[in-house]
Amino acid sequence: MSFLGLIGAASALVQFVMLTLVAASIASWVMIYQRWSYYRSLQSSDRAFESDFWSGEDLSQLYARSREDSSRVLVGLEAIFVAGFKEFARLRSDATRIDDINQGVSRAMRIARNREEDRLESQLPFLASVASTSPYIGLFGTVWGIMNSFRGLSDAGQATLATVAPGISEALIATAMGLFAAIPAVMAYNRFAAKMERIINDHETFAEEFTSLLHRQLLAARRVAGQK
Repeated sequence: MSFLGLIGAASALVQFVMLTLVAASIASWVMIYQRWSYYRSLQSSDRAFESDFWSGEDLSQLYARSREDSSRVLVGLEAIFVAGFKEFARLRSDATRIDDINQGVSRAMRIARNREEDRLESQLPFLASVASTSPYIGLFGTVWGIMNSFRGLSDAGQATLATVAPGISEALIATAMGLFAAIPAVMAYNRFAAKMERIINDHETFAEEFTSLLHRQLLAARRVAGQK
């Protein structure tokens, strides 16, 4: 009997299990592509912005350029920079103490980093769920199929390989489909989790460096103002 024939001959419950696993596999592959595309775009955007940031361009001009297109969604380092510099400009205009400015900037960038982490983690819980539950769903289908096979054997009254082989084969297909859904999801989840951790570390490092840079600028500006 062919592969499709075995699926067609399976019981309704085993077919439902197989359909569930196929749907989970398709959904996980769609999310794998979406996550891969998003991480790739984000890392490219971060590299481009970091190059502009350390090029020596005036931070006010860089901020104005980032805010030129209000319809553009800011992501990654650029979103963190804009949040921090916006708070910096607001507090500096109020002649706030340096420590208060530093705390306000750090708080604004921390909120922006949290938003970026939420975007990075999007869809990963689903991949983790597919990776962890698919083998068990497939195993459930296998156990149910084997039970049906043995029930059929008792009705036949004669134990032969030809009697039980089709039922066992269709049952084992459920296990194979569970592994087929789980293995790519496990590999993708682990890879994306490692990449997410690197990106988060890069964002934290940038926020610390940016805060330090603004602190030095404030000290220099206050020192010049005190000499006048």
